Amino acid sequence: MEPMKPMKGMKPMAPMTPMAEPDNSWWPQGLSNPSSTGGQNGIRYAFFPEQRRLVVEQSGKVRQYDTGSHRISGVSQQQHNAEGGAPTFASQDGPVDLASLKEVGQQR
Repeated sequence: MEPMKPMKGMKPMAPMTPMAEPDNSWWPQGLSNPSSTGGQNGIRYAFFPEQRRLVVEQSGKVRQYDTGSHRISGVSQQQHNAEGGAPTFASQDGPVDLASLKEVGQQR
């Protein structure tokens, strides 16, 4: 029986780096700074409260939606089918289905 070898020490922690600026290269120009951005299951979004716009990129397509009185704060945690499905967003009034918002533009 071989003798046990001592455990190797852990690598030192890397220093913290400042948060990167949001990647605004994917949403249309002319929109102010988003109040929330994120992504889930291959979909990413940015919410622009000043313009009441939600911009969603899914399957390489970027679309804009009028959010009306909804203030989008995130993507609801739901499982989607293999094609990605339509995401549901969280707002101050509860879940908002993307299909319930009026599409106002499409890019790319």
